[in-house]
Amino acid sequence: MNVTIVDYQSGNISSVINSFTEVAKGKVNIEVTSDINKIRSCDKIILPGQGSFKSCVDSLNQIKGLVDTLKEFAIINKKPLLGICVGLQMFADIGYEEAETKGLGWISGKVSKIDNQQGKFKLPHIGWNEIEIQKKSKIFKDIKNKSHMYFVHSYEFIPKDKSVISATADYSSKKIVCAVEKDNLFGTQFHPEKSDKIGLKIIDNFLKL
Repeated sequence: MNVTIVDYQSGNISSVINSFTEVAKGKVNIEVTSDINKIRSCDKIILPGQGSFKSCVDSLNQIKGLVDTLKEFAIINKKPLLGICVGLQMFADIGYEEAETKGLGWISGKVSKIDNQQGKFKLPHIGWNEIEIQKKSKIFKDIKNKSHMYFVHSYEFIPKDKSVISATADYSSKKIVCAVEKDNLFGTQFHPEKSDKIGLKIIDNFLKL
């Protein structure tokens, strides 16, 4: 099985590469590339994202054919794709970080700044926070509810269809979305690659889909 981590210059993704390589243990071929043909022919994709929504979308668009290839892979051919942090946020129709920016439009919704209650909650939301699993999810197999995951973000994905939400976390006046699952699309706002053994289990679950 060939799994591709999409490298589109969206910040340091070494921890993503290291974690997936560790879990794969040589049984799964992990490739880091922005090569359109390799992405098209692989079995699963990881779409990481660090930095702002706008900078990540701009970086995707700078690689000719990449957005169309990702759409073909995930939406038309319905192969498994995992978005991490801004990688998840880009599933949305639109984001409002830096400037109003069009997203990939794979899961209808928007990316807005977390309501920090006029400074009551610090932004960015950094560190460990427990998650509440909202529905049975393939990537949360054998993960206990209220497990702690590692977060670094100031913006949150707000999907129109609440049934796609697979986990939430308490931060701000309401629960923020921290994981989604819709058919073959999976996304985590937290960083599984920085979430110790539980995060590695999530990675393992995705690789075993």
